[in-house]
Amino acid sequence: MRKDVRILLVGEPKVGKTSLIMSLVSEEFPDEVPLRAEEITIPADVTPERVPTHIVDYSEAEQSDEQLYQEISKANVICIVYSVNNKKSIEKVTSHWIPLINDRTDKDSRVPLILVGNKSDLVEHSSMETILPIMNQYQDIETCVECSAKNLKNISELFYYAQKAVLHPTGPLYCPEEKELKPSCIKALTRIFKISDLDNDGTLNDSELNFFQRTCFNTPLAPQALEDVKNVVRRNMMDGVKDNGLTLKGFLFLHTLFIQRGRHETTWTVLRRFGYDDDLELTQEYLFPLIKIPPDCTTELNHNAYLFLQSVFDKHDKDRDCALSPEEVKDLFKVFPYMPWGPDVNNTVCTNEQGWLTYQGYLSQWTLTTYLDVQRSLEYLGYLGYSIIYEQESQAAAITVTRNKRIDLQKKQTQRSVFRCNVLGARGSGKSGFLQAFLGRNLQRQRRIREEHKSFYAISTTYVYGQEKYLLLHEMMPDLDFLTEMDLACDVVCLVYDVNNPRSFEYCAKVYKQYFIDSKTPCVVIAAKSDLHEVRQHYSLSPHDFCRKHKLHPPQPFTCSTNEAPSKDIYTRLTTMAMYPHMAQADLKNSTFWLRASVGATVFAVLGFAMYRALLKQR
Repeated sequence: MRKDVRILLVGEPKVGKTSLIMSLVSEEFPDEVPLRAEEITIPADVTPERVPTHIVDYSEAEQSDEQLYQEISKANVICIVYSVNNKKSIEKVTSHWIPLINDRTDKDSRVPLILVGNKSDLVEHSSMETILPIMNQYQDIETCVECSAKNLKNISELFYYAQKAVLHPTGPLYCPEEKELKPSCIKALTRIFKISDLDNDGTLNDSELNFFQRTCFNTPLAPQALEDVKNVVRRNMMDGVKDNGLTLKGFLFLHTLFIQRGRHETTWTVLRRFGYDDDLELTQEYLFPLIKIPPDCTTELNHNAYLFLQSVFDKHDKDRDCALSPEEVKDLFKVFPYMPWGPDVNNTVCTNEQGWLTYQGYLSQWTLTTYLDVQRSLEYLGYLGYSIIYEQESQAAAITVTRNKRIDLQKKQTQRSVFRCNVLGARGSGKSGFLQAFLGRNLQRQRRIREEHKSFYAISTTYVYGQEKYLLLHEMMPDLDFLTEMDLACDVVCLVYDVNNPRSFEYCAKVYKQYFIDSKTPCVVIAAKSDLHEVRQHYSLSPHDFCRKHKLHPPQPFTCSTNEAPSKDIYTRLTTMAMYPHMAQADLKNSTFWLRASVGATVFAVLGFAMYRALLKQR
């Protein structure tokens, strides 16, 4: 909503512009009227809308054309004053003032106009018959008010309507010729309806209507009032109410009715509560609330955010198969102006046999977005109405900013839930296979992935000592010349080489010595394609000798050429090293470090799966 309103009064000399302003301020008709009133400001606390209002007078005798043009460009609303007993002043409204104002304002953002018929105390008849055709001819005219500066008739109403024309304009909402809502208004109200339809059954039941009413107007509706609203809809349209709930058609009809009855502020209150500006676009403040992220800190979703996202999943998983089909995903994102997830998402997270996003995969993708691009995550949560449904000040309430990683290292413990692993290796070494294996896909399933749908990320959950954590794998491009230290920053590094390619390990050795030899980031060497014949590497040291020399764990054999889903042990180990980098170094010679992590992970993975199934049954 605007921070202030600027009202300009124009019109022919002697029509009473200055008298109107002075009568408003002093609440009595002035004995002496100057040529022009000084600009006055009405404080917010005495205006109905609680917005400071500036009222500006124009005098042909005192001001130049250039000054008039400047005032027109600064005005939020213009009152064209005429005298009801002066036909010439009425004619000048269309022959002079409206064309002049239109010439000086942008066609796409015309300033609202109000026609003001002053001196109604001097005549017994109304000028409305003459004015109505003018109002029908010009869309920019919000309303017409007849008043009297002398009798103080409709003076406060005039300035209230002027303020209302700025704060609650009809133009963006409604087309008077067609007598229907404009497409952009329908689009915004449709999104609002879908967000408010919490069970996604296509109607707003009494509980949802009450929540909507409380959210927008801070007051619930009495049961009789709810019935009265639905009865109005029933009387006017066939399919506005279904199963005693308000349909989208009925919802749109109600807003059309509000506007036709001059209650645009009702619709504007709803639109603004759901984040819309005067152009019916979601505001930057709504979509991108401020959030401070210090260096070496990461961003994660908190418990409430996950609960909200679970409810969104449940709302759209209509067949209750714990996966989102392409149609269900499309339905979920109908409240977005664009489709945010492409085909690559299905190759970034876990899917079912049909390639549909599972519940776990869906939450993983949200976790990934929040970690990599928190601003985008805030935007997405904004489209879904998080702050409205959870009654928070903004989406920023959904985000946890983790503490500085250095503090974690000092304290030798972390509260973080998401850990990043950079996967490096020469071209063809098996990096992509390593990522896809984490999502449970063997080589046979990986071959079905189209090149254009490939993802350089993979994210899923692992269990470390009974705690569920997210491991985010990022396949780095082989050409490291363009990468910065920030690009390489992570919690654990995977150096992948192909045991069957004699030139493969040299790249790993070079990368380690160039970037990680003095780093405190744990590194693991992965001997990929271990199902193939291992050949001697063309490097001065064998991979085992290299690891021994640099105090690294021995190369970990890995293959995704299996009949079943590949083993996930290595990913648990990586997460454990990311969580406890000091232990990974200290326990280098102690194989029980791996053993404890693997056994703990297996036990809790089984427990976790059992709990997950129980949760699904409840859902």
